[in-house]
Parts: sequence; C-alpha cells; structure tokens
Amino acid sequence: MANAKEIRGQIKSVKNTRKITRAMEMVAASKMRRAQERMRAARPYAEKIREVLGHLAQAHPEYEHPLMQVRPIKKAGFLVVTTDRGLCGGLNVNVLRNVVQKVRELHEGGVESNLAVVGNKGLAFLRRHGAHLVAELNGLGDRPHLGDMIGPIRAMADAYAKGEVDVVYLVSSRFVNTMLQRATVEQLLPVEKPTASAEQRAELWDYIYEPEARPVLDRLMQRYVESVVYQAVIEHLACEQSARMVAMKSASDNAKRMVDDLQLAYNKARQAAITQEIAEISAGAAAV
Repeated sequence: MANAKEIRGQIKSVKNTRKITRAMEMVAASKMRRAQERMRAARPYAEKIREVLGHLAQAHPEYEHPLMQVRPIKKAGFLVVTTDRGLCGGLNVNVLRNVVQKVRELHEGGVESNLAVVGNKGLAFLRRHGAHLVAELNGLGDRPHLGDMIGPIRAMADAYAKGEVDVVYLVSSRFVNTMLQRATVEQLLPVEKPTASAEQRAELWDYIYEPEARPVLDRLMQRYVESVVYQAVIEHLACEQSARMVAMKSASDNAKRMVDDLQLAYNKARQAAITQEIAEISAGAAAV
C-alpha cells in the first residue's frame, strides 16, 4: 500500500484535474446553447431554399442542372466534417468510422475515393491512413461563416460538374438531443430532384426571371448545396459542444469517485501508520 504522503499527492492531482473538467463542462454548456441557437436560426433558410428549388424543379422539368445529373459511379467524393479539438467523446470516432466503412465498401466495388475534410481531427486521421485529400479546412472556430467553407464545397462541386467524381457524400453528425448525436452519411451530389405533393402541384406557379431562368436556377443550385453543407457544419458544432459537455461531466464524476477512493485509502494508510507507531511505543516501553 502506498504511504500517506503519496496518496495525498494523488488526491491533490485528481482534485486539480476535476477543477479543469468542471470548468470545461460549464464552458461547453454555455457554447452548446449558443451553437443550438445558431443551428435553429440556420434551419429556416435551408428549408426555404429547398422549397424554392423543388418548386422550380416542378415548374421547369425540361432543365436538368449538371449537379443533378446521375451517372454510373466510377469515382466517389467525400466531404467529411469533424472537429478541430478533441475531448468530445466518440463524436469524431463515429464519423470517421462511417467514412472508413463507406470508402472500404466502394473500394471493394472498384470505386476510388477523393476526400475533402473539415476539422483537424479528421485531417490528421485521414493523413495517417493515406487517404487522397483534395481539400482541407480547419480553424473555423465557434462561429463559422459560409464564406470560410467555400473552398471544400467548390472543390467537390467542381469535381462533380467536371466528371472527376460521380457521387459526393456528406459525412457529419446530426444533433438529436443533448445526450445523443448520430453520425450520418448522406448523398450531397447529385442533388435529388425534390418531389412535390399533389396539393403543391395543384398550386404550381412560376417566377418572373430577369434576364432569364437558367442563370437563376444555376445560382440557386449552388446556394442550395452550400446551405446543406453549412447546416451540417453548424449542426456538427452543436454536437461537439454537447458531446464535450457530457464527456467532461463524466470525467468530473469519475474524478470525484477517484478522490473518494483515494481518501479512503489515505485514511487506512494513516490509521495503519498510527497503529504501527503505537505498537512500537508499547514494545519499547515493555522492553524498558
């Protein structure tokens, strides 16, 4: 058994660690609320642009944008969203596991993959595993702007439009609730043509374009793809703060239990030392 002095040092060290994890938990909780507010604020724009896109797709069925053209899959692209920092449980692990699994499935079918990565954690992991990276982005911070993400989005969209890849998958985490974040793999390109309900078709109408419809539709399609990726990044940030808050709370609880166990061990060691001293004194007195 360790002596009392060593145990006191361990108790002090664990208490200091618990102070750090508690502070990180509170910071993550504060950031999580703000991230959730930004996530909810971004949703109406994404929903509205999808509604307008569906309306235009029904109004102009004769026009098919290059980003909506379906081709046989010979090469795939991935836009992977991870975090810049760790200490957020299994959030990044789940996302990267999905990426590896999907890439392996495609590789077994003879399909190679190009990857664009957002976040230091995904970038470091995929570099170690020799993935073919065509774009990377990190250091977005807690308040990212769409303009900061244009690089990876354009890299994948241009590659698809040029026929360099035949499908693009978006891999990120979806916010279910504070305790649950679900890693997802969804098809980003080709954009699936939205379908209208019978009521929507009955109310179908068209817009007035200036100078003509095609440039407007092309620009709207770009904005739609950007909004999907932006929404995914914002949602992943909310997932990050939620996962970090839960992870730090778990670490704080574990530290408290460890302190309790160490305190018990310290009391036992101290009691044993006192008992030994009494026994030595009694033995010395008997010898006299």
